[in-house]
Amino acid sequence: MALRDSTIEHLEIAAAAALDKLATDLIAIDLSEQMVLSEVFLIATGQNERQIDSIADEVELKLASIGERPARRERSAQWILLDYEDLVIHIQTKEIRQYYMLERLW
Repeated sequence: MALRDSTIEHLEIAAAAALDKLATDLIAIDLSEQMVLSEVFLIATGQNERQIDSIADEVELKLASIGERPARRERSAQWILLDYEDLVIHIQTKEIRQYYMLERLW
């Protein structure tokens, strides 16, 4: 199944918001052909805890402006996950991203 237009729109908004807050190494992983709950993972890197907070806040703000709210938000010191059901956004520090290597899992 191909990505829905609404998911692509949300992905573009989230990616632009992350870039506005100087996120690096953005990658979008299309999961629509795999039997998982989400269509896309967006993974972004922040330099430190304050920056990943800022990136997550901006993504939430921009998606809220079009009426989207995350189903859940999970946070650790070096990783924030925003779950919009069809789009899941992982914002990680460089160290955590290298450790977990989510892009290699999918």
